[in-house]
Amino acid sequence: MSTRYETVFILTPVLSDDQVKEAVTNVKDFLKKNGATVKHQESWGLKKLAYPIQNKSTGFYQLFEFEADGDFISKFELELKRDERMLRFLTVKMNKNHIEFAEKQRNKAAEASN
Repeated sequence: MSTRYETVFILTPVLSDDQVKEAVTNVKDFLKKNGATVKHQESWGLKKLAYPIQNKSTGFYQLFEFEADGDFISKFELELKRDERMLRFLTVKMNKNHIEFAEKQRNKAAEASN
């Protein structure tokens, strides 16, 4: 049975726009290749970090919502750890309330942009 997860990761700020797109595409391809279904993806852009990581004070934030089997997460996080462009990442399991809240927030944002 598939479970919904949300992963936020921060890419190093020294990357060009093309390199950021390539890194995000690699993550998306890894998810799809290993049987996960991407439900939502957001780029939050270049943001200031709360504290320096590897002597960097900013980073490119990305969010992925996906469905996958539980044993997939350890393989996915190992792949993220191996990528030298990643500063940090966090994966959380989404419960029913979390999913509803995320969808409600996306709907609000879509209505506000129209």
